[in-house]
Amino acid sequence: MGRYRASGDRMKAEAPKDVNRIFVEDGHLIDEALKQGVRDAVLRHKEAGLPVVICREGKAVRVMPKELGF
Repeated sequence: MGRYRASGDRMKAEAPKDVNRIFVEDGHLIDEALKQGVRDAVLRHKEAGLPVVICREGKAVRVMPKELGF
């Protein structure tokens, strides 16, 4: 079953995406985007003087960005 996208008055079938291929071929781009997003979020928290929530030993804990090297 294909997915459809509205295009004017007609519906077009979208080609199914091969998720495994995307991760294999472009996985490094995904990793870099996630790293940059985390860095940006931590820097915003640092500027605002707020802690970030991370997972330590299976528990959510609040830490200040400077404790993470920012």
